Amino acid sequence: MSVPALRTERLLLRGWREEDKVPFAVLNGDDAVMEHFPSVLTREQSDQMVDSHAAAWERRGYGLWAVERLDTGVFIGFVGLSSPTWHAEPLEGSAEITPCVEVGWRLARAHWGHGFAPEAALAALGFALDAVEMPRDEVVSFTTVANERSRRVMEKIGLVRDPARDFDHPMTPGWHGQRHVLYAASRAELTAARAARVAR
Repeated sequence: MSVPALRTERLLLRGWREEDKVPFAVLNGDDAVMEHFPSVLTREQSDQMVDSHAAAWERRGYGLWAVERLDTGVFIGFVGLSSPTWHAEPLEGSAEITPCVEVGWRLARAHWGHGFAPEAALAALGFALDAVEMPRDEVVSFTTVANERSRRVMEKIGLVRDPARDFDHPMTPGWHGQRHVLYAASRAELTAARAARVAR
């Protein structure tokens, strides 16, 4: 399918291109960018991610966009939506984590600190509200306990942590960062927040 392009004040969220693979491999090989992941990625692993992201759009009708700055045209990473295929157990008595629609991001270090992640993530949330069937009528995001930078983005876009749904990521057994925190907002909450932003 043709990936719908989204424009924000400063960014273009678009489909992936072959030329994105080189800068994407650079950011995936950056220790700072990958600090809260088990390891950096090889060029082959990074290229496979690009192909996987593109294929997800065909399979689901939504996915992760490549993001570029409108002022320079430079590729800076990805932002968008995904649905994990793994299953994780939350704490006893709390809502299941999967299936879910997750909003996520990964940007090159040179473009941190400008508010690009929340700006693009809000656009992705708008797309989720308009075009994505949510299995739990909510959007979630999660990261390692120590990833304060991403946790701040989650809060900025209106997601709220639910400690009862913290979980050990099933794809990282034995890793020191296996414990993940989960943030979420319902469709109704996201819709109300969007209306409030438009009204301002």
